[in-house]
Amino acid sequence: MHFKQLTLAAAALSLGGYCLNSLATDGYFENAYGSRSKGLAGADVAFSQDAISAVLNPAGLAYAGNRLDIEGEFFSPLRQYSVNNPGYLSAGTYTSDKNYFVIPTIGWSHKLDDTQTVGISLNGNGGMNTDYAHVTNGISACPGAKGVFCAGRTGVDLAQGFLAATYARSFANGRYAIGVSPLLAIEYFEAQGFGSFAGFSASPAHLTNQGREYSFGVGFKAGAQAELLPGLRLGAAYKSRTYMSQLSDYAGLFTGQGSFDIPSSFDAGLAWSASNSFTALFGVQEIFYSEVNSVGNPLLAQSLFLGQTQLGSGNGAGFGWKDMTVYKIGAQWKQNDQLTWRAGFSYGKQPIPSSQVLFNIVAPAVQEWHIDGGFSYQLPNRDELSFAFMYSPPNTVTGPDPLYPAQNIALNMTQYSLTLGWSRKF
Repeated sequence: MHFKQLTLAAAALSLGGYCLNSLATDGYFENAYGSRSKGLAGADVAFSQDAISAVLNPAGLAYAGNRLDIEGEFFSPLRQYSVNNPGYLSAGTYTSDKNYFVIPTIGWSHKLDDTQTVGISLNGNGGMNTDYAHVTNGISACPGAKGVFCAGRTGVDLAQGFLAATYARSFANGRYAIGVSPLLAIEYFEAQGFGSFAGFSASPAHLTNQGREYSFGVGFKAGAQAELLPGLRLGAAYKSRTYMSQLSDYAGLFTGQGSFDIPSSFDAGLAWSASNSFTALFGVQEIFYSEVNSVGNPLLAQSLFLGQTQLGSGNGAGFGWKDMTVYKIGAQWKQNDQLTWRAGFSYGKQPIPSSQVLFNIVAPAVQEWHIDGGFSYQLPNRDELSFAFMYSPPNTVTGPDPLYPAQNIALNMTQYSLTLGWSRKF
């Protein structure tokens, strides 16, 4: 292992740790990590091409070789909500601020011998970033008051970062591979503008406007790849639930006095190399949002009003998200030794039921379709440049305000993403 390579990788990872920002694609999981995977819509669980591939499937690192991949995603989620007539919320359409983010993804891999590879990766999740700064209420409950819920500037900010160390091993001349990645996670959260719900909270002093708080946790990811037939590969990977330390400053908002773990997920897929230049891919992902009460528990207005549940209690209200199943299709064509093209799309039923739109004004993760494309260009030396573009068309979820059922709330979002990457082989 060359010290210069390791130092360069560690420096890049350290720099990336200061740049994590919120994003949202499949709920608050990215639809893909890294420009090559992004160009294939994340369908590459059975087809690994770089050191970042360990984020999706640790077994893929067995085929990465000695390399460093540093990438930046420029992400723009355009979020808004609309209310159709006066009630507890003011009627109108309101747009969230803070629409541009930069997200790093970094991977480094090193072959110990012909069958064993180790690596390090850094990636992020997020998705509950909203900032409604210019809402003035005209309703009878709080005429002229600022904020979505009559308690000032309103929104949340969530980001999650993962640092993984991966070990992968191949067998039978590369036909099979397995890999495992212990994960260290860091998470931060901030909420503003929920003061009007203090009467429904088990800890009103720790409900809102507490500033940014950090949480830390551990988990793991394991995966495998296998060549079923010449040119046909199967891949599968499981990421465990990541158990995080409590967000005690928001013990009056999240269930279990501030518990906000990161849910588990499972990926499986096939890759068929029809020729030396063309590969078709299919993948499916399941994200288990419902296993985390702060995300999966529904907001039941009647239970709050009757005092049967409280925000922050062990069975308190959450965002009401359901599990997601995401289907992904991609294709890659190697035009020549320098230029490789990619395209893909994915679909997953968004996780927010129409009955849960009130709290999800601040977390409108309603995207379903993602359309992706990109390319890589091999430079004359050991370097390669990669590019990917993602577009998620507008989607809307509409449902009644549980505090005033005659009023409907519509959540809407559109997304754009541009990823640029630099890779070096050693």
